[in-house]
Amino acid sequence: MRLNLALILSIILAVGLVAFSFTFYQISSERTKLNSELEIRSARIAEELFQDTTFFYGQINQKNIEHFARSINNKYNLLDIAIYYNNDSIISYNSSQNLIDHSLDYISQSIAADTTLGTFITVEGKNIYQYIKPINKENVSTTAIVFYSDAKYIDNIISSIWFRNFMRWFLQALLVSFITVLVIRWGIFNPINKIVEWVKAARIGNIEKLKEPSPAKFLAPLYKEIVHIAKEMNEAKATAEEEALLRTSGEAIWTPERLKAEIKNLLQNKKMIVVSNREPYMHIHEGKEIKCIVPASGMITAMEPILKACGGIWIASGTGDADKETVDKDDKIQVPPHDPKYVLKRLWQTKEEENHFYYGFSNEGLWPLCHIAHTRPTFRKEDWLFYKKVNDDFAKAVLEETADEEQPFILIQDYHFALLPELIKKEKPNAKVAIFWHIPWPNPESFGICPWQREILRGMLGADLIGFHTQYHCNHFLETVNNALESQVSWEDFSVRIGGQTTYVKPFPISIAFTLKDYKYNLPKIKLSKLLNEQGITAQYMGIGVDRIDYTKGIVEKFLAIERFLEKNPSYIGKFTFVQIGAPSRTLLKSYSDTENAVEKEAERINLRFKSKNWKAILLLKRHHSQSEITPYYSSADLCMVTSLHDGMNLVAKEFVASRNQNDGALILSRFAGASQELHGAIIVNPYDIEKTADAIKLALEMTTEEQEQRMKLMRQVIVRNNIYSWAATLLKAMTTIQN
Repeated sequence: MRLNLALILSIILAVGLVAFSFTFYQISSERTKLNSELEIRSARIAEELFQDTTFFYGQINQKNIEHFARSINNKYNLLDIAIYYNNDSIISYNSSQNLIDHSLDYISQSIAADTTLGTFITVEGKNIYQYIKPINKENVSTTAIVFYSDAKYIDNIISSIWFRNFMRWFLQALLVSFITVLVIRWGIFNPINKIVEWVKAARIGNIEKLKEPSPAKFLAPLYKEIVHIAKEMNEAKATAEEEALLRTSGEAIWTPERLKAEIKNLLQNKKMIVVSNREPYMHIHEGKEIKCIVPASGMITAMEPILKACGGIWIASGTGDADKETVDKDDKIQVPPHDPKYVLKRLWQTKEEENHFYYGFSNEGLWPLCHIAHTRPTFRKEDWLFYKKVNDDFAKAVLEETADEEQPFILIQDYHFALLPELIKKEKPNAKVAIFWHIPWPNPESFGICPWQREILRGMLGADLIGFHTQYHCNHFLETVNNALESQVSWEDFSVRIGGQTTYVKPFPISIAFTLKDYKYNLPKIKLSKLLNEQGITAQYMGIGVDRIDYTKGIVEKFLAIERFLEKNPSYIGKFTFVQIGAPSRTLLKSYSDTENAVEKEAERINLRFKSKNWKAILLLKRHHSQSEITPYYSSADLCMVTSLHDGMNLVAKEFVASRNQNDGALILSRFAGASQELHGAIIVNPYDIEKTADAIKLALEMTTEEQEQRMKLMRQVIVRNNIYSWAATLLKAMTTIQN
């Protein structure tokens, strides 16, 4: 209340000072104008008098003055007219001696100067204007005529201006004060009160409250900082509780804090470099603003905890349309944006390089080669040359960043950089180099299709450590090396020795960020009806699938299994809806655009076949979804289907299991996904077997609560014990134990 009163008084004072200044200026101008008009009018009267020859050249007496004054007064409404001969001889119309007495000195001045004189005089409290004009008549030198006008109207006008401006100022001040108070109360106080509520909610652990948007745009930066601080406080609190629980239970579960301590111990302040084609943070234009987004990628999920813990450098291709606007002169930027932990260095590719290196050799050559999904790989000499060039560019960037480091740790990611380990080792032989292959490795006969298989194998074998998701892929790689290169392959310790370089090949099943506190966190479950109603449909049961629209993901096979399930179980028609979240991917390639068209057509065909009001058999949501958008579907679905035709790991399976904090639901998982080697509680299927996959859907929906709980607990325990922090620690430990 005191603040409001002080604000109102301040506004009134400020508006009052401004209004007074403007009014004073206006009154000064108006008074000058009115005075000038009065003087001009008096001069005009005098001119009219001099034009009356009868009066002016005739006998001037009281009668003539009265006659002339009467005619002038009728026109100009004068107060009086007087003819001055000398102090003892004055003739006036109204015989007002008081006026004459006040005018004598002025008359003398006018006659002496032989010039007209207009002045204001005050007589009996009245403001009067007198206009004196000397009369130059033959043999007469001391005569003057005086016109008296009532100037009270000028004071009245000035007073009226003062009053009107005061009222206008007063009303404006009240209105401005009222509006300002409302704006401050609704636009500032209310948002601040909400921020207080957010902080309070965060303090007591209500993280959901923090998801509400900022109530005012101007408070958005402050809100972001407060939310960030609040989340860190809650994370610290949860971490402390988790550590206490781990000590009590004696569990050796990996956490971000444990990983951080382990990395510091392993690296001993050595520089860590991560290399990947995909960047962990991308800057894009959104309207007039630049927005920072995190691209969906299991690889990013895996690698970021390592760099957050040790503060190294991530070298990646800059692909966001605003990436160049956000880096410094060395093409670097500190990330994450609101809590910088490491440096992101961006390398730029031309459109031609992107077409041949990324779309060409990487995704039309190596990707289908490594995935046995019956899509023929395409190998072009030009694509290979650009693949070599981009690998060479990244090698130069890595060597530049490690010029002052004798033994840096370099983690290379995926099939885009098969040549990079050898390029780095040639220039920096003491560097610890590892490459993790995120996709499957095919059998030797399949990989032998590649015209440059030897160059790729030699490039990879430049690393000290090569990691795959499963032992099965490691075995295939060693068999491929054994068949293609003259080398010493040791099956005892899974290593390859070639040209004085020993490379170890080991499985590191990648995982997700899932700790004990996540395991015990009671995630709010959104009602199934609410999720589906938002899409305009109703159903009693829901299945969920989350995939990039890729020919290796078996989406069409999944849809065919759903169709067969409804054929065999018509009682589920109108009751079971499968939601397929499909992110468009590499649409510039024909094989991917064809896959996208096939997925859309199958969904339309099946929906048309089982057409029903307010229900669909398949709901295809074809766009990129954030993790926060996907999570409600994970937690509310009755089942999840992962039907990859060939996959390195597939983290969707693990994400679904992690979301089931009630230990309910069922996972249908392809035997060709790496996750099937770990998640033994899933219903394992061959996605090519449409009949058996359809039966698996029925089994999942009709599974007892007890069996669901038993299976889900088993899988969740596997994930929490083998989380991403465990993966990172195991990989780094393996690197540090290798002797160059």
